Amino acid sequence: MNKLQHFIHNTTLWSVWAVAMLLASCSATHENDAIKTNHLPAIYPDYTDVTIPVNIAPLNFLVRDKNVAHVEVIASIKDDTSSPESVAENSISATSNDNRVVFDIAEWKELMQKAAGKKVNVQVYTCDKEGNWSAHQPFCWTIVADSIDAYLTYRLIEPDYEVWNKIQIKQRCIENWDETILADHNLQENRCMNCHALGNQDPNLSMMYIRGKGGGAILNRDGRLRKLNIKTDNMISSSVYYGFSPSGRYVTFSTNVIIPAFHAKPSKRLEVYDTKSDVYVADLDKNTIFSSPLTCDSTQLETFPTFSADGKYIYYCTADTKGLKSEKLKGLKYALVRIPFNENTGQIATDAALVDTLYKERSVCHPKISPDGKYCLFTVADYGTFPIWHPEADLLLLNLQTGKTDSLNIVNSKKSDTYHSWSHNSRWFVFASKRDDGLYGKPYFCYIDKEGKAHKPFLLPQKEPSFYDDCLKSFNIPELSRGPVPFNAIDVENVMKQEAEKFK
Repeated sequence: MNKLQHFIHNTTLWSVWAVAMLLASCSATHENDAIKTNHLPAIYPDYTDVTIPVNIAPLNFLVRDKNVAHVEVIASIKDDTSSPESVAENSISATSNDNRVVFDIAEWKELMQKAAGKKVNVQVYTCDKEGNWSAHQPFCWTIVADSIDAYLTYRLIEPDYEVWNKIQIKQRCIENWDETILADHNLQENRCMNCHALGNQDPNLSMMYIRGKGGGAILNRDGRLRKLNIKTDNMISSSVYYGFSPSGRYVTFSTNVIIPAFHAKPSKRLEVYDTKSDVYVADLDKNTIFSSPLTCDSTQLETFPTFSADGKYIYYCTADTKGLKSEKLKGLKYALVRIPFNENTGQIATDAALVDTLYKERSVCHPKISPDGKYCLFTVADYGTFPIWHPEADLLLLNLQTGKTDSLNIVNSKKSDTYHSWSHNSRWFVFASKRDDGLYGKPYFCYIDKEGKAHKPFLLPQKEPSFYDDCLKSFNIPELSRGPVPFNAIDVENVMKQEAEKFK
């Protein structure tokens, strides 16, 4: 061995030994030498005492403390009767030489399967730059066997009206880190893409709208993409805000003349409202469009339609046009109503006496019916129909069997909470919240147990814990589905080159 080889050999051995010692110093359990604190660790995202599904990806997080040099986390199934050996077998750990906590995904999945229906105790140890270890107050994860739908579709958009055309629609497997681009502005001549919707959480039933010249509604049905022109000459605009019937044959939608306006006060940036809007239904088998005089009333604004779980009703929001003349639109308030629909005959009721008003205390947006038919989840704000820019916007849960509403205090924040959708088992919903900074919408998940009680929501986990610190996009309209959709951005680009199917 020459001198150079000897030097490299010794240097390598020293590096390996140094790394091993450093990891050993961080990975050892510091139960005995750490000073116990009486407070929870300052972690982001806030994953303390949350309820999570058994199939969720690892809850990686940051410790928000500039003085932290090392972190050790031990997550173990909580069972007072277990032996020390059993506890060790039912635990996983994560160590780092910074403030990042990243769990091994294989170890995490194994722990989740063991912990289904149980609680996991999470102990966080931190070491400051002076070498002092602290044992923070532990917290729990409640692991439920009710799985969440494995795929999440969302629109990524910068939260600014000036860059509406720099958009992607993506789908993420929330059991791991896989992500697919479903539509990309670079492939669509920088046109706006919005109003994507999945039918019955079915990946083979969805719609998205691409605006601009040559645009149209892109229907995904039974693995086939179709470009549709869902508009007739007597309609005020093209289709917006889709909702599929249980059979998938019908889609209800609104037509809206939309006006953007800007607030003078910095606390509110943008207002968007309708000057005209109506509700229709399209038959996707016959390429026909129909409505009711009650859903196309010129004295009313009708929007955000969706079908009931059994297809017997269309739920939508309606407001008197007089609200448009009120000062700063403060009088523009939408009520939640429903109207009978016959899926066999394809008819909407025409008798006003059959229209039920379910809620009218605050302005309602985005009603979503749980697949089991028990609940209607919707957004309320002080006025208008654009809650994403209303800090006071909250979610409400209406029990359709009792008529009682739950204010969801454990779910809502002081910032906008809206854009929600259900899982197919009605045990979970996802929503977009601006609770962190009031600017960026991020996807949160909430568990609804069998008694209808909501649990503390948690943020969509990411592989890199600092992801949200670096992400300059909002997660817009998160939608859950049971599987991946059968198309990608290239497929959408190709179908957009086709002539749109017309409706009559």
